[in-house]
Amino acid sequence: MLGIVAAVLFFLAFLINAAEIGTNDVFSSTNVMLLGLMCLALQVAGVGAGWARRR
Repeated sequence: MLGIVAAVLFFLAFLINAAEIGTNDVFSSTNVMLLGLMCLALQVAGVGAGWARRR
């Protein structure tokens, strides 16, 4: 799930950068890209993978 969120954030960062949309400092393309990288890192670390049943 976090991988999909990361892909959406990367796409939004690309659109902001490609269209040269003037945003404030909070929603700049770099900050959105860093949020995407954080979600991707959490996905690789195993966070959000679901519950595992242990016996």
